Amino acid sequence: MKTLPLAAIAVAAVAGGAWYMSQPTANPASTPFAAANAQESSAVAAEVDIQEMTLGNPDADIQVIEYASFTCPHCATFHDTVFEELKADYIDTGKIGFTYRGVYFDRYGLWADMVARCEGSTDRFFGISDLIYERQRDWTQGEPAEIAENLKTLGKTAGLTDDQLTACLSDGTKAEALYANFQQNAEADDITSTPSFIIDGEKFSNMPYDEFSRILDEKLDEDS
Repeated sequence: MKTLPLAAIAVAAVAGGAWYMSQPTANPASTPFAAANAQESSAVAAEVDIQEMTLGNPDADIQVIEYASFTCPHCATFHDTVFEELKADYIDTGKIGFTYRGVYFDRYGLWADMVARCEGSTDRFFGISDLIYERQRDWTQGEPAEIAENLKTLGKTAGLTDDQLTACLSDGTKAEALYANFQQNAEADDITSTPSFIIDGEKFSNMPYDEFSRILDEKLDEDS
């Protein structure tokens, strides 16, 4: 499980400066290709609507929110082992609604989220997310420029064009909006580690499928 250093990340937030990919202490909202005035973009970012990435039944009595980071190994393990069963048994059957929310320990996790969101549809987001988690050990290796190129390669593997990916990864305003949205959600739900789950309003830490299923079945029985 990866612990979320909210205070440390907040200190690193951009305030009246440029984004520089080469700086190791740069704000997670640093974009890999574009430098922008953070003070101006932060004001605009507040007006950007961040799409919730959801699956399943939006009207289900039980709603599940996952907080995860694309650079978190335990999150990758959850998606490789637990998520597929959860999707087949509870999400695809309409028993629950499921929302994925990104947590940004570092700029690489944010860049990965921007690639997954690049096309705009939820189906494409979850498809690219699977690929990003599956190949986490590979794309996270190297210097910032290499990691950015690794993510672009994954995006192209998923059917995105080079022009699409460059535009998405250069969108500083979107990066700032995603970062602000993450901070707001994480503070509201008291998220301190990943993966974390809000199940029917109650917070849980990482767990195997059997435990996840037991909790969902209990809550579904209560609401039946």
